[in-house]
Amino acid sequence: MRGLVSVTLLLLLALSLSAEAGRGKGKGNKGKPDRAKAASECTPAETEYGKCIPEQGDCGEGQREVTCKGQTNKIHCKIPCNWKKDISDCKYKFGPWGPCDAATNTKSRSGSLKKVLFNAECRDTVTVSKPCSPKVKKTRGENHTLIYYRQTGL
Repeated sequence: MRGLVSVTLLLLLALSLSAEAGRGKGKGNKGKPDRAKAASECTPAETEYGKCIPEQGDCGEGQREVTCKGQTNKIHCKIPCNWKKDISDCKYKFGPWGPCDAATNTKSRSGSLKKVLFNAECRDTVTVSKPCSPKVKKTRGENHTLIYYRQTGL
């Protein structure tokens, strides 16, 4: 009888271990295409990347086609929802924002090319603009002077 119980326990243990091992497969992938497969089979020179196409609208989560040795896969990508969406596959080193142009109510800055992603065609330098902040920043001295005048009545 003891032998039968021991064999049953061993079988249950083996079944639970195999079920646990099967459950862990593909856990980190979450239904996304395997990027490592395309990368391991081809060199960067052989790999062609398509443009990132957002799932909804003109920015956000999307997919891009990757072609390698006649095989085409889709990989996950993301287009920023701000001024960077036109240059999302090109990385630039930007300088500080310039002063606000009162005529257009925008400020701009330029950047030089730092890194190219996905074999994109990138310009060596770019200039980007954004609206000026509607708030006027006060310096610390202006704020203290105002308090002083209120307290003294001057």
